Amino acid sequence: MRIRRTDLAMEARELWQEQAGKADALPGVEARDGLRDGIPVNTVRVLDRQGEQALGKPQGTYITLTLEGLASREEGVFPRCVQAVAAELTELLQPVPKDGLVLVAGLGNRAITPDAVGPKVHQNTLVTRHLVRQMPEHFGALRPVASLAAEVMGATGMESGELVRAVCEKLRPACVVAVDALASRSLKRLCRTVQLTDTGITPGSGVGNHRMGLTRDTLGAPVIALGVPTVVDGATLAADLLGLDELPSLDRDRDLLVTPKDIDSQVNDLAKVIGYGLSMALQPGLGLEELELLLS
Repeated sequence: MRIRRTDLAMEARELWQEQAGKADALPGVEARDGLRDGIPVNTVRVLDRQGEQALGKPQGTYITLTLEGLASREEGVFPRCVQAVAAELTELLQPVPKDGLVLVAGLGNRAITPDAVGPKVHQNTLVTRHLVRQMPEHFGALRPVASLAAEVMGATGMESGELVRAVCEKLRPACVVAVDALASRSLKRLCRTVQLTDTGITPGSGVGNHRMGLTRDTLGAPVIALGVPTVVDGATLAADLLGLDELPSLDRDRDLLVTPKDIDSQVNDLAKVIGYGLSMALQPGLGLEELELLLS
């Protein structure tokens, strides 16, 4: 039986509970809900092998923020979303030395809008490595940050994981932050949620095109992954809307992915939220207004 496609740990937990027919605690998994600057936050921790098998996710922490109001551009929502992303990311960055180099890798294809989140976050990230090295008297208080847009194999002839690994071998970063588009099982979570995890990421997983994973084992540095669901698998959506237990049997060569009609503006807004939140977490001495000036 084909399973519903999702990259979100909170949805994987929901699916387990639906299939088990109960809302009991899942063995090997801890989950809790909370608020951060008024933004709903769901935290799922996969504790052991039993939890890995149940959710299909490696051991680690998965944090999902629900950014309601961002798509409709409600007043005051953007700063709260940025601050919530920055606060959650700051906690994941605690084991990383405060002066350690961080490499930001924006994964995806800038020519395909639902897959352009990573390259657009790269454009909205404050890079400082060159400033810290060349003018330490002025910028020595900043954390060194480097960034690259790791495009898809069709554009570069290289897997994005190979490209990031080559840069890591040269720069030896203390941490890598990878940003990519994901898949959700639910329309209501498209472009409204951000997942952060300390387990790394597999580029292309959102569209079923798995490549070399970006993890501590492959890159030699801890990897924090940020992902935004921008597509829903067509069969998964049909099964949920029709209340089916099994996914419809579709031609695997013609898989359908559904995305919002205003995906252009939503990806731009989310890329700015993530880029600014990431920059605030990496440079805690800078506020939102200062980032606006530096990145505009």
